[in-house]
Amino acid sequence: MEYIFVTVILFISILIYFRIADKYNIIDKPNHRSAHTQITLRGGGIIFPVSFIVFCLFNFNEVIQNYWSFGLGLLAICTISFIDDIKTLSNKIRLSVHLISVILLLYFTGAFTLMPFWVWPILFVIIIGTLNAYNFMDGINGMTGLYSIVTLTSLAYINKEIIQFTDENFILYPIMACIVFLFFNFRKKAKCFAGDVGSMGIGFWVIALITLLVMRTGDYKYILLLSIYGMEVVLTIIERIVLKENIFEAHRRHLYQLFANEKKISHLLVSSAYAACQLIINLFLINSQFPVWAVILIIFIPTGGIYLGLKWSLKKEYNL
Repeated sequence: MEYIFVTVILFISILIYFRIADKYNIIDKPNHRSAHTQITLRGGGIIFPVSFIVFCLFNFNEVIQNYWSFGLGLLAICTISFIDDIKTLSNKIRLSVHLISVILLLYFTGAFTLMPFWVWPILFVIIIGTLNAYNFMDGINGMTGLYSIVTLTSLAYINKEIIQFTDENFILYPIMACIVFLFFNFRKKAKCFAGDVGSMGIGFWVIALITLLVMRTGDYKYILLLSIYGMEVVLTIIERIVLKENIFEAHRRHLYQLFANEKKISHLLVSSAYAACQLIINLFLINSQFPVWAVILIIFIPTGGIYLGLKWSLKKEYNL
C-alpha cells in the first residue's frame, strides 16, 4: 500500500511541476544537435529529488541517522543542475557544487574511512566523470529512465538475494520515480525531458548505491553495472580527441545519436536496446564467479567490438 501511495504522490508532483514549467516557460527548444524536433517541457527529472524528499517523510528517523549526507549532496547537485537548466551557469560554480556533493556522497558511503587517502582523488575523478557520462547519455526519449531502471533493479536483486548493503526502500523509491518519469518520457512525443536535474539526480543516486555496494563487498566488478554508458562515453571521447575536436563542446557522435538522427530509428527502440544490453551484462555480472579482470575482458572485448563495428558502418554509410 505504501508504494502505491508513494507512486500517486510522485505522479501528482510531476503534474504540478508541468503546470509550473508551462507557466514559466521552462522548455527545451530543439537545435542543430538535438535528437528531437518539438518544443518540450524541460526538468521533468525533478521527480528524482522529490522522490528522496518523499523517502524522508516515510523514513524520517532513519534519514536523520544514516542518509542526511546523501540527501544534502543530492539536493545540492539537483538544485544547481535545475538552475543550469533554466540559466546557463559558469563551469566553476557547477564544478564547485559537484565537488561538494561528491564529498558528501563519499562520506555517506564510508569511503573516507575504508579507503586510503591517496585513493580519494581517484574516486573524485571517477564519480564526477560518471555523473557527466550520465548527463552526456541523456539525449533521447526513454534513455535515462530505462537504463536507470535496469541498473536499479539489478541493485535491488543484489541487495535482496546476494548481500544486503542498504535499506530496500532506498532502492525502490528511485525505481518508482523512474516509472513515473517514463510514463511521460517514454513516448514518441515526450511530454517532458529529464534535463540536467534529472540525469545528474538519478545518476548521483545510482552511483551512491554502487559505491555503497563496492564498499560493502570490496568487489569492484559492480562498477560494470554502468558499463554500457562507460564504454560509450570513453570511446566517444577518444574518437573526438583523435579527430582533434573540443571534447567539452556539444556534439552528435554518440552511437545512439547516429541511430536516432541519421538512421532515423525510433528513440524508444534505441533506448530499449541500450537498456537490454546492460541487462544482459548485469545478469552475467551478478552470476559470474570470474575474477574482476576476466569479467572486464569478457564484457568489453565483444561489446566494444560490436560498438566500434556499428559506429564505423554508420559513419561510412552517412559519410560522417
